[in-house]
Amino acid sequence: MKKPVWGLTCLTASLVAMNCLGEHNLSKPPVHTRSAKKNAPAAELKLPSGFSGMIVAQDLGAARHITISKTGDIYVKLAKLKDGKGIYRLRDTNKDGVVDEQIGFGDYPGTGILIKNGYLYASSNSSIYRYKLNDNQEVINPDQPEKIVSGLREKDRDKSKSIAVDNQDNLYVNVASDNDACREAGTGKGIMPCSLVDTVGIWRFKANVPNQTTADGVHFTKGLKNVVGLDWNPKTNSLFVTQHGRGKFDDFYPQYYTPQQSAALPAETLYELHQGDDAGWPYIYYDPVQKKKILAPEYGGDGKKTGGEKTISPLATFPAHMGPNALLFYTGTAFPERYRNGAFIAFHGQNQAMNKGYLVGFVPFKNGKPSGPWEIFADNFSGIDLAKPTGPVQHRPCGLAQGPDGSLYVTDDLNGTLYKISYSGKATASVKK
Repeated sequence: MKKPVWGLTCLTASLVAMNCLGEHNLSKPPVHTRSAKKNAPAAELKLPSGFSGMIVAQDLGAARHITISKTGDIYVKLAKLKDGKGIYRLRDTNKDGVVDEQIGFGDYPGTGILIKNGYLYASSNSSIYRYKLNDNQEVINPDQPEKIVSGLREKDRDKSKSIAVDNQDNLYVNVASDNDACREAGTGKGIMPCSLVDTVGIWRFKANVPNQTTADGVHFTKGLKNVVGLDWNPKTNSLFVTQHGRGKFDDFYPQYYTPQQSAALPAETLYELHQGDDAGWPYIYYDPVQKKKILAPEYGGDGKKTGGEKTISPLATFPAHMGPNALLFYTGTAFPERYRNGAFIAFHGQNQAMNKGYLVGFVPFKNGKPSGPWEIFADNFSGIDLAKPTGPVQHRPCGLAQGPDGSLYVTDDLNGTLYKISYSGKATASVKK
């Protein structure tokens, strides 16, 4: 692996200062500052009564998934390198609620990152690494990660690798399809059988064994096109995922689907997974209007024929094309009782039929199952009216993490903003700037 160039960025609530350094130990970085710039204004979040939001960092780059240590250090994975680094450790040294120290390491872009059993795990688009943490939850050797898995499928699209680790040192990783509906190129004909079914889905490896390849893994669950949100639910002791649904229907099948129907299909989905499960892609999709698993037109469907009798059904569904990019089961006690053990989901895209998107949703859970319909928890990250946009989208929620105090953190991979959402019981819902 290429040796990373180290950098540290110091921020205050209204200043961003930057420096370069040559330190290899995250524990005691020298602090230098140069050139400062004023924080950019942020759009107001719409939150339930009693919740408030704060911007704790900005200009992070393409901030994807996020994990937070017991000591409050925030580790963010970047989809694109920033100053040659793909991971940033953020710290609030003066405890004013705003990040004032950033240290970068890792010379690879990617999406997945989490802390488990004294290690920081992080993914590139083809490999998974881990770093040993010290007693202060700091990376001990940031330029010498242990490679756990390599050689994972990487194509030009949907190449991110999201990760989760269970309580038996099993590591789960998403491998997505670059062929949206497993069609023959330039046609609406499905490849039969679709050989990608044996490659994509969720793979399981050992979290504590180095130098594994796909040959060492278990194809845990198939029939999933692209899963970006993964989380291990401690209440059910099982893996849950959110799937991005497929795209166009009306391009090759206008006799069955109007453009409006194509924009509203299929549902984005939440699944609980067990080894050997099959979610049905590419042969079926879930229709949120008919509330049925429908046979895909590439494989003989007409928009009405059902299919997938032996496939698992989603536990919850969401509007099409909203891109559920992160899943987090809330285990804290800072939020009201109804949020405890429920699922927060970061939606990275937009449903144009409903003019909804770029938001954080919530699914209430009881006894390990959804106990009610999904709802919007945090909205207006876009900063514009999606029905009548007057400018570009400002922020796209991508990653979620729970802080030691029970607050919810949300990353934005468009402009690199990090939000912290807290509950005080007071009737306020605007972002503090």
